[in-house]
Amino acid sequence: MFDPIEKLKEFIRHPSVSADPAFKEGMKGAQNFVADLLSSIGFDVEVVKTDLHPIILATRGANPSWPHVIIYGHYDVQPADPINLWKTPAFEPEIRGKRLYGRGSADNKGPLMTHIAAVARVLERRPDLPLRITFMIEGEEEMGSPSFPKFLEKYSDRLKEADFVFLSDTGIPAPDQIVITCGLRGLVLCDVVVTGPKSDLHSGLHGGVLRNPIQAVTELCASLHLPDGRVAIKGFYDDVMLVEEWEREQIRKLGTDQEKYREFLGIPAFYTPPGFTPFEATRVLPTLEFNGIGGGYQGEGTKTVIPSKAFVKISCRLVANQKPEKIRELLYAAIRERMPKDVTYEIIDQHAGTPYVVVPPDRANTPKDQSPVLARAFRAADKSIAEVFGKAPLYLREGGSVPIIADIKRVTGLDSVMMGLFLPEDNLHAPNESFNLDVMKRGMEASEKILEAVAQG
Repeated sequence: MFDPIEKLKEFIRHPSVSADPAFKEGMKGAQNFVADLLSSIGFDVEVVKTDLHPIILATRGANPSWPHVIIYGHYDVQPADPINLWKTPAFEPEIRGKRLYGRGSADNKGPLMTHIAAVARVLERRPDLPLRITFMIEGEEEMGSPSFPKFLEKYSDRLKEADFVFLSDTGIPAPDQIVITCGLRGLVLCDVVVTGPKSDLHSGLHGGVLRNPIQAVTELCASLHLPDGRVAIKGFYDDVMLVEEWEREQIRKLGTDQEKYREFLGIPAFYTPPGFTPFEATRVLPTLEFNGIGGGYQGEGTKTVIPSKAFVKISCRLVANQKPEKIRELLYAAIRERMPKDVTYEIIDQHAGTPYVVVPPDRANTPKDQSPVLARAFRAADKSIAEVFGKAPLYLREGGSVPIIADIKRVTGLDSVMMGLFLPEDNLHAPNESFNLDVMKRGMEASEKILEAVAQG
């Protein structure tokens, strides 16, 4: 059995920044590292070429009567910039206290290594473990997984043979409180560019005879919400999945202090739709947000100009049962209806993602046709995590979006068990990213127990 911490250090030393072609060698090094490591513990490894960075597909166990789990992860990382804010070099891992510092330590090299090490340990003890395991590890997650849908379609027949997907690419609130993420929000994004006059105009000479594009944009934005914070688009909430009482109870068990959250945000008061706490609103409700707005002079001092153009960037976060195509259609219809008629405009599509939800077993709204192996995996996770971490896991929907999870469900029909392992203080995507080694150690033990329980039937 290899030393997982030393292997994680070696993994981090490969600067695998997928979005920057300057890190081509680092990407290749990380890919080879993972492939060689999986091969060394007995997996048959296939490196699948894509238009950008390869996907590693590694398998063991061929008996079709055995349960089959796919373990997902990614070997690419975010850029380390700004470099000057790192206390130690981003790709030279260093242990300080109970933390291992380095880019990718928490997202996703540490959690991925946690599962690889768990598999290695259980197979060393039980080489005949009656469990088929497939590792599916991509190199483009940090740039939106552009090659992943095509890969899923091509390999769908093989992947559909599995029973569920197991991964750790979500968060937890504390080292002793694991969260199993059972929902992720979807996305619809667009830009709206408004044009008034054919060029910028002197506001003294021409003001008062035409509508300013900035005014048109702000009027549009103001029309898209009701005073209580709800989205003012007819049909926007029609398909929203109802929030069950067990979900509200799980959120309450987080024990998070609303006042501390308000202070953390630095706001004078919350602005949530009626009937929902701030912690519910961020997990179970859809939103419409303005992510950027601009037009006219942005420099020092003043410039009395009526700009030719103004713009706004809009994003909608979607929850279970909402369809990106329908929400995009409703949003665009509202924009067209409410845009002043004395300006011209363009709506520019950006990317979209489907929301995802999986209901754990033994709940009032658990699907009657839920896979027995998936249900066994959830029950095994509940028991194993409680034994190892001292607390039962919480089952929560998350406010963020991981579109590939919905893609996996759409193409293969497989649900995912998402065991969170990174903490807020791990600084994902920021300088001085780190991974809690106690969480890693206990995560390995929990993962090992879950896999054995699934194999036992």
